[in-house]
Amino acid sequence: MIVKSDPLTARGRRTREALVRAGREAFDEHGYEAVRVDDVCARAGVSHGTFYTYFTSKEVLFREVAAAVVGEMFTASVVGPAASGDPYARIEAANRLYLRAWSANSRLVRMLEQAAAAEEGLRELLLELREVFVRRGADGLRRLQEQGLADPALDPRLTAIMLGGMVEHFARVWLDLGEPADERAAVDLLTRLWARAIGLTPASTSAEDM
Repeated sequence: MIVKSDPLTARGRRTREALVRAGREAFDEHGYEAVRVDDVCARAGVSHGTFYTYFTSKEVLFREVAAAVVGEMFTASVVGPAASGDPYARIEAANRLYLRAWSANSRLVRMLEQAAAAEEGLRELLLELREVFVRRGADGLRRLQEQGLADPALDPRLTAIMLGGMVEHFARVWLDLGEPADERAAVDLLTRLWARAIGLTPASTSAEDM
């Protein structure tokens, strides 16, 4: 939990933001296990005592950093209302945006996964953060089912978990492990697999021609 419960002053908000920013930089450079509270304080330019005014531990700070990173990934992968209304094209756009968001944040995401294996609190956080992506995918599938565009027999939640896992695993193999792949070709194939899995076919205008 966060220690500070009273409304923060402008100065307090700046200090807290500086600690979160410093923590993110330190975790990204050195990894969760190697970072000490003193390292974060030195980067933020604050005392050890000041850190504990805002956070009870390194884990609590890391939870906030991880939540911010996943939140940024979620926002970065949202297909806005200005995009094509064609469901196939929107799935394609979402896959492309997700891969790019993963590329920008994969180190911290992997760090959270590794830390979650050892700490129950972080495991719960990881599940909570993944849930926002699962919910979005499930809601999208339900809308397509209601419109008669997707297989009505599919369980929206399980389908979202499985198809989201496909994209996430590919992102890991491609961007983290270095499997050679062209982004355009990868997005196209991921989208074809996703669409066929839910019973959706491309519109008469191919997503490649848009």
